[in-house]
Amino acid sequence: MKPFKRRRRGGITATFEQGEAHLLASLCGQVVELLRDRNGAAESSADPLAAQLGMGGPSTPPEDPVLQRLLPDAYRDDPDDAGEFRRFTERSLTSAKVANAEALIGSLVDGGLTFGAPPEEGGDPIEVELDDAEVQAWLRALTDVRLSLAVRLGIENDEDTMLVAESEDEAIAAMSDIFDWLGYVQETLIGALD
Repeated sequence: MKPFKRRRRGGITATFEQGEAHLLASLCGQVVELLRDRNGAAESSADPLAAQLGMGGPSTPPEDPVLQRLLPDAYRDDPDDAGEFRRFTERSLTSAKVANAEALIGSLVDGGLTFGAPPEEGGDPIEVELDDAEVQAWLRALTDVRLSLAVRLGIENDEDTMLVAESEDEAIAAMSDIFDWLGYVQETLIGALD
């Protein structure tokens, strides 16, 4: 990856290798799928006005730990208030998270990413150019992906990050490397904003 940088004529750009772009798109696609599964049929009968305004979501917290992290309770000490708040806000929050992830994927597609065939080794790099709105979508989507990976890896603090990185399990070590790389991507994007 060539880090994000600001162009003189406006916009922020970065260049990704084919495999990196596919990885980003895949991870964002997994978050979208998880959120869309949650955003299915309402668990309680929806008020027609609330449904029209996108406020007819579930009132119970998700069972999946990743969704619990992405869609936390607003009131941890009061399950009734938390459920009521969730019912009126979760669908719009979920929709916003999906839109951010789809914007990230769309930027990669606009930069030349194609799906269907495995990424070509040494294929054409994927160059993304982001406007202000896309930058915000990328930052939010990267945060959601990193939070999702942190939950799956059991990372809650810096010490956990180091323990996971030192794991002898190759799959965990690989996911730790991806987690760190995503942090680098996010860091270079934030750095380009200065």
